Amino acid sequence: MNDSDDDDLSFDPRSWDIGRPTAPPVPSPRSAPQSPSFDPRSWGKSDPRPAPEQQPTSPTPPSLAPAPAFPKSIAQLGPAILAGFAIASGGAVWAILDRQPAPGLQSVAATTAPASPAAVAASRRILTVAGAGAIGPSLVAAGVDATEANDAATRARGPLGAGSDDVRLVFDIESGHLIHLDATREDGAGIALARGAGGFTQQILSAHLVQRLTIVRGELDARDFYSAAVAAGINDTLVSDFANAFAFDFDLQREVAPGDIFEAGFEQRYNAAGNPVGVPVLVYASLETAAKSRALYRFTPPEQKGAPGQKGAPGQKDATGPKWYDANGRSTVRTLMRTPIDGARISSPFGMREHPVLGFMKLHRGTDFAAPTGTPIFASGDAVVEFAGLKGPNGNFVKLRHDNGWETLYLHMNRILPGIIAGARVVQGRQIGEVGTTGRSTGPHLHYEVHIDGQPTDPLALQMGKSSETLTGAALKAFDALRDRVDARRSAAN
Repeated sequence: MNDSDDDDLSFDPRSWDIGRPTAPPVPSPRSAPQSPSFDPRSWGKSDPRPAPEQQPTSPTPPSLAPAPAFPKSIAQLGPAILAGFAIASGGAVWAILDRQPAPGLQSVAATTAPASPAAVAASRRILTVAGAGAIGPSLVAAGVDATEANDAATRARGPLGAGSDDVRLVFDIESGHLIHLDATREDGAGIALARGAGGFTQQILSAHLVQRLTIVRGELDARDFYSAAVAAGINDTLVSDFANAFAFDFDLQREVAPGDIFEAGFEQRYNAAGNPVGVPVLVYASLETAAKSRALYRFTPPEQKGAPGQKGAPGQKDATGPKWYDANGRSTVRTLMRTPIDGARISSPFGMREHPVLGFMKLHRGTDFAAPTGTPIFASGDAVVEFAGLKGPNGNFVKLRHDNGWETLYLHMNRILPGIIAGARVVQGRQIGEVGTTGRSTGPHLHYEVHIDGQPTDPLALQMGKSSETLTGAALKAFDALRDRVDARRSAAN
């Protein structure tokens, strides 16, 4: 910079307005301002001039050039001026100069103006709906054109089926038009739709599930088996299955105690996201008490797979489905189940007692199982119904005659299931009624009797006999493969 430039340009930044003509000075009745400080730290702190809208024009100080306005861009300044700024302010100016507007930044007016439909970007939505029938209405509610939503729903209905299982929708929508849609069930099966030149193209999605076998081990606590099993990691839906596995070997009300060891193995399916799909299936159960131990494997013989079973009301056991076998392939099924009811406690055992209603000592000819009203009651063995109906102090009452000539009696039922009539054939484990308190009864319970040669016998003291069913041939080979797989997993878990 030459000497003439130093004479023509003020170092006061408030006076910079390079190249812009200034108005001629106008005399002011007020005294001229003092000369500004050359220390940038003092700029703006004690400006003697009034605010711009109130400031009168004043004559140019004799030692200073006319004061131009502040430039529109600091970048217009010469290098020497910028260097002086950097030295004086410790580098703060460079931070200001380096800050650039964000790409695409618009003015306030531009950002508040409504966008046209064509400018709206595609947005992704994720919904879970109750069945394939809800796809169309859900898409319309999300803003999809009704014609396109119904078209997509029609295409998805076939692969998804007409059931009520939840359906997960992942779709892209742009200006009310469906761009892409994935509609899948929990197992990953479903359909993918994508917009093409001639409409939607579609791809059928297959289920992708992985099955895992989990082994858990626990110890009975002082409360009940249910709490101990859940605490050990057994799904609560499997507790009843575990108890049923030992229906012929243990009375879980009287023959187990705190400290007894149990083990369970169950299979669960998982989808690609690692989430469980469906309900777990118990495939292994073991129980070790001070008196005895049993280890059982759940298996369906090949000739029985796909058999419909004899199912009645909801909750009824399947007589022809999977059964429990010991490690040698011998069925646990006995002539009679030890207890024909799930999850009940013994409120009164077999033997002499003071009758709770009549008030005198009388032989209690059966065993009472206390349970909530509506608890299912099962046939304890294959039999023919001899009587089913209301019978005096017995209330709703069913009597079964079994194939070996034994008889079982079920008293005080809340109701008898349809189809349980005299002459009907029932199989072991079929539900025949529900717990109630009809007849001469003081509360909901099942009074259960077993008669052998016409004489009442303590059902819990009976030796039910060994099953004659033992797997052979191809069925035994398939069972051995299942048993070995479960045992290998148990070894790895312990």
